[in-house]
Amino acid sequence: MNLPTIKQLRYFVALEENEHFGKAAESCFVSQSAFSVAIKELETHLGAQLVDRTNKNVTITRVGREVANHARHCLRDIEYLAEVARSNEECLSGRLNMGVIPTIAPFILPSLMPRLRESYPDLQLYLREDTTQAIYTRLMAGELDVILLALPYKLSNIETCSLFKDQFLLACHKSTHFLDPKKYDFDSLPDESVLLLEDGHCLRDHALSACNLRNQETVSRFAASSLYTLVEMVDSDIGITYLTDMAKDSMLLKHTDIKTYPMGENSYREVGLAWRKGSARSEEFKMLGEAIIKTHREVIKSRDK
Repeated sequence: MNLPTIKQLRYFVALEENEHFGKAAESCFVSQSAFSVAIKELETHLGAQLVDRTNKNVTITRVGREVANHARHCLRDIEYLAEVARSNEECLSGRLNMGVIPTIAPFILPSLMPRLRESYPDLQLYLREDTTQAIYTRLMAGELDVILLALPYKLSNIETCSLFKDQFLLACHKSTHFLDPKKYDFDSLPDESVLLLEDGHCLRDHALSACNLRNQETVSRFAASSLYTLVEMVDSDIGITYLTDMAKDSMLLKHTDIKTYPMGENSYREVGLAWRKGSARSEEFKMLGEAIIKTHREVIKSRDK
């Protein structure tokens, strides 16, 4: 009996997600012709048509959707098998695929990577930076082993490890006309004066919740696509925003006229790690968490000298 290969299953899952041969082949780092051959071979092995092909569109058949769903489970089980085999190796060695959100990556990774290279020279850490939902989806698909994110966030079938609190700060131009940063309340802010990241970035939701912004009229309808865009607008005094302690004195704010001001103790997000429930590498992930905690403490200590 001819069984599908792991490569064929990975390719088909990519095709089901992209619904485009070219994009799916690109995501798998293979030529479109080789990709198409692998999909055709998979259909031959299974004796079923998984894809309806036309000149412009790709439609996954009903059977194809079911096959893709089962393929994800198969790939996840194979990944778990590999994790079990690696569990007897030295901790934090070999390949580790980690996802990280863009509102954490630039503030943690520059200090964390040298520490990991020194402490765990056999670790090969591959990084994927994306929104929380995107890296969570890749985690559950077996493409990532662990993700570094901000909590709380609704997640299922995962284990989490909280690392530290990241306090929110008011950030505004040093001469802003919107408020007196040393004496103000959220409810008296002008309409559309609060600039935030666009939907999809959890920092937006965390800021709205942690800063207790009850009056939605104060939030601008224009949302920034990145932290750098957000900072540029605040530096031009188009509005104010809420960053976290990570960004304080970072390169993000260097050479700007933005000043930050502390807020209440309850205005914070939690930085943590998350991985699939039952992962054989959970102890390694906890060790990784300890390394992140130590790195964060050293950065804060160095900054506050």
